[in-house]
Amino acid sequence: MSQTAKKKTILVTNDDGVNARGIMALKEELDRVAFVEVYAPDRNWSAASRTMTFHKPLRVDRVRLLNGSVGHMTSGTPSDCVSLAVLGLLKEKPDLIVSGINDGLNMGEDVTYSGTVAAAMQGARTGIPAVAVSLDIDVEELEIPDYSKAARFAARLAALILEESPLPPGVLLNVNVPRLHHDRPAEVKVTRLGGLVYKNYLVQGKDPRGRNYYWITGEPRTQVPREEEGTDIWAITNGYISITPIHLDMTYQPLVNGLKSWEEKTWVD
Repeated sequence: MSQTAKKKTILVTNDDGVNARGIMALKEELDRVAFVEVYAPDRNWSAASRTMTFHKPLRVDRVRLLNGSVGHMTSGTPSDCVSLAVLGLLKEKPDLIVSGINDGLNMGEDVTYSGTVAAAMQGARTGIPAVAVSLDIDVEELEIPDYSKAARFAARLAALILEESPLPPGVLLNVNVPRLHHDRPAEVKVTRLGGLVYKNYLVQGKDPRGRNYYWITGEPRTQVPREEEGTDIWAITNGYISITPIHLDMTYQPLVNGLKSWEEKTWVD
């Protein structure tokens, strides 16, 4: 590792909470790359998207992480964690923000739900290179997920960004890692966002008092259409690690000129 990289600072956060095993595995590998600061939520914020806390004060406490090292636990969301650190709690802005390792994939059109990706978006919004890392897990398995390969890959990617190729302003990298075999190398594909990851549906029932309740849930798609080859969903389905560059500018440029004629039609006096 170069002397330059050792002087860099990486801010690590997540949406699974400061005591999640994924963030611990990530920190331990990133410690080999640069100085790491951890600012993470005090609870799980999965599917929080870019929720920000403006209606009440936030708390930040120094805590011991699972390996005994020091981190910071906040009462806010993943996006709050990044803002707290960047807007003043860190002496200097970090050189890179890494969010994860998330328990579960964040791909396709569903990335805007993700608190993990949202934290990276908040970093990119402040002009800091950012990466979100998510791992495919089986929620029905009783064994603890193996984060080791995902963490090592994130560290290697972080070193490349710090030493060789800073990301353009407003761009973050969304990384998804399949369940990998220890005896095989992990191949990587640079991808674009795919389509729908889950098919959502509504479960209805009645509570003990006879009141209706509703539960929004979903099931993962079982097939990937041919036209989605080259997407993050296709890559994961075929056992590749996926890296998808995402830009904060979500403007659909091809339609901008096409809608110009609406300017006069929709004018209001």
